[in-house]
Formats: sequence, structure tokens, C-alpha cells
Amino acid sequence: METQDLLKEVRKIEIKSRGLSNQIFAGEYHSAFKGSGMAFSEVREYQPGDEIRTIDWNVTARFNHPFVKIFEEEREMTVMLIIDVSGSENFGSQGKLKQQVVLEMSAVLAFSAIKNNDKVGMILFSDKIEKFIVPKKGSTHILTIIRELIDFKPESKGTDISGALKYFTGVIKKRCTAFIISDFMDNGFDDALKIANKKHDVVALRIYDRREMEMPGIGIIPIQDNESGQVKWVDSSNKDLRKNYKMRALKHEHDLKEIFAKSGVDAASIDAGRSFVRPLINLFKMREKRR
Repeated sequence: METQDLLKEVRKIEIKSRGLSNQIFAGEYHSAFKGSGMAFSEVREYQPGDEIRTIDWNVTARFNHPFVKIFEEEREMTVMLIIDVSGSENFGSQGKLKQQVVLEMSAVLAFSAIKNNDKVGMILFSDKIEKFIVPKKGSTHILTIIRELIDFKPESKGTDISGALKYFTGVIKKRCTAFIISDFMDNGFDDALKIANKKHDVVALRIYDRREMEMPGIGIIPIQDNESGQVKWVDSSNKDLRKNYKMRALKHEHDLKEIFAKSGVDAASIDAGRSFVRPLINLFKMREKRR
């Protein structure tokens, strides 16, 4: 993309994202996030009613009298965007590719964070780590992230969610809120997700297209795997074929819900052919109620 066209696209995304950010969060940004945890402040003598788990055993042993640790909530947060840029994101049957929805949603989250003076970082992944942008503050940094999302060309088309999560937990030491944005067309990432969510606050945003859930009965059609490039011709007028296609999609959806639930991860499924505003509002309202 030419520089002038890229800047126009960045500006268009910026204007749209700022408006959507206000619509989604409506001033309740911090209540929708768990924050970056609790930071140690000081120790004081144990008082009746204090939780045993807050006892500082080192200080207690030194003074031969129980002391507890006092923590304060950290106000500054870090938001990480862990974004799937594999080949399967280049699909869309409803007028918009999944990758376009990912771009717009990522921009909304990034501008919401920067508006609240939080740091934002980004990991782009396929079946390898394609790019890592260190968390920083400021509008200039956000525009850099948006430019990358618009113009980035991944080297690989495969998907390795587990590898991306392992990289994330290794490179980001301080607790943060992380959004993993993907169609989750992958397996075997259960353990990596559990580990990541123990260390951080992980939110899964699943992007899907309706044609991935149900095949139309329109005769002989080509189906291409965007990750392998393999094309297969099938007879979509075959009812059994369409039924099996739908059953596999529903099973995958069910398995994902189980994985997210067992990992303790908040999640939302977003239809690429519809607005993502309402699903995000519902997700953050649900998180707010649990605080």
C-alpha cells in the first residue's frame, strides 16, 4: 500500500475506532477490566480478621510476631493484543473479511487503552511469532500499531495458538489484560491458555464467518483451505454432506466453549458479517458484574 493511501486508511480507522470505543465502554473502561493486579505496599502487624495467606513469614520470623502484607490495586494497566494473522483470517462471505473485523476491533481496544493512559503492546502470530511490539503509551504508538495491522504481510499461513501464548507468557512478565483475537481454527492450546490466564487476565475473542458454520446448498462448489492452499470440489446439494459439515462446526464451537470455561477465560464469539459492538458490550458488562 502506498504511504498516502496507508495514512488515509489509518486516519479512517482512527476516527471509527474512537467513536466505537466511546460507545462500547461509555466511561466504564476500568470496571470492564480486572486490572494488572495488586502491588505490594507495606507490612503491618497482624490484626484479628486478617487472612492467613497475607502473612509475611519472613518478617514474622524476624520479629517473632505476626505481620501481614498490605497490597494496593495498581491503576496503570498494560493491554496486550495477541492477534492471529494466519491464512484462515482471509475469509469472508458477508462482505467483510475476518481480518478486517480483527483490525477494527483491535483498534477500538487500543484506543480505549490509550485514552485511559494505559500501555498497549501487540503480538502478531501465525504458526510462528510474526511480530512483537513492546507495550508503550501514547497516540503515536497506537497509530504505529494500526499501521502494522493494516499493512502487515505475514510470512506464514499456518496457526499455532499454543506457541503464541507461550511466547506471550515468556516475554510479558508483569500481569496484564490480554486479548487473544483469532478464529481459533487450531487444537492443543488448552494447557498454554490455562497457564497464560493464571499469570494474566486473558480474554478470548473468536471471529467466525457464517459460511464456516453452515454450507449453502448450491451445487458443485470449490472449498479452499486458506492455510494450506488446497482446493477441494464438493457437491453442496448433498444433504448428508451439509449436515456433517454443520455438525463438525458445532462440535468445534462446543469444544472451544469448554476450553475457555476450563481455563477460566472470558470469551465472546463475533460474527464477521455483523457488528462486534453488542458482543463486546455484553462481554464487558458480564465482567463488570463479577468485580
